[in-house]
Amino acid sequence: MMHKLLILSQEEKSYSALIEEAQLPELKIVTQPADDLDIVLGDPSLIKATLASLPALRWAQSIWAGVEPLLDPALRRDYILTNARGVFGQLMSEYIIGYLLAHERRIFQMAEDQKKKRWNNSNTGSLRGKTIGLMGVGSIGAEVARTAKFFGITVRGYTWSSETSSDVDNYYHGDKLPEFAKGLDYLVNILPNTKGTRKIINAELLSALPPHALFINVGRGPAVDEAALLEALKQKKIAGAVLDVYETEPLPQDHPFWTTPNLLMTFHTSAPSLPKDIAKVFIENYKLFIEGKLLKYKVDFEKGY
Repeated sequence: MMHKLLILSQEEKSYSALIEEAQLPELKIVTQPADDLDIVLGDPSLIKATLASLPALRWAQSIWAGVEPLLDPALRRDYILTNARGVFGQLMSEYIIGYLLAHERRIFQMAEDQKKKRWNNSNTGSLRGKTIGLMGVGSIGAEVARTAKFFGITVRGYTWSSETSSDVDNYYHGDKLPEFAKGLDYLVNILPNTKGTRKIINAELLSALPPHALFINVGRGPAVDEAALLEALKQKKIAGAVLDVYETEPLPQDHPFWTTPNLLMTFHTSAPSLPKDIAKVFIENYKLFIEGKLLKYKVDFEKGY
């Protein structure tokens, strides 16, 4: 049987080249939807817009970890949906550790001192001996935990149930969030966007953090009560925040985050979907697909991940 693949991405040419190089059997890459097309690889928002024109779709491989556009209950669910996992951990770790180092070593402050020709030889901080709290310890969180241990950081993990990372010193579940947050130097959100995670970073949780704590969000924007975070930063209840994701993206230009003190922003760029990484996930899954085996990283439509 010949399978037909449609690639829906701005980097379609790169994906096509990488997949063709793999010389996968019984696979034809096409450029337009067709009644007999059974596989799609791409951006979930583009897949959503094309679903109605893919009556024979059997499998959709997302190039993102998050698949929110395809979780709308009004959309069809008569196909296998897989997402990208196992490829973002190192990228996320680089981002998180980079900002932790910048925070402790006061890199941005040093740059300001240089501009003002101000000699400032006061001591800086260190990652060694600090405690990080990871909200979400899946494949990404586990890699962050491993990297944190290299720097001598104690790691706490907050998850729904799993305790699979040996680099986490202590796990917390359920209603133990305040206990989890107590005494943290850094709080990092890596949780997916689900009903149970929306606004989980709220005033109560932020109040449980010590005033010197730094909050980083690389998970999903809806996990944060933005009003509560703004208040915590303005009242200096925490030392600062680094945000890569937001409730609304792109962030409106009149949003107060743009001018909030002690808040650093990036723009959903902490772990980009690189074709060379995602193509490997697709190729591995395609081989399982044609053998009739279970695919890796299958998404549960109800759970959202």
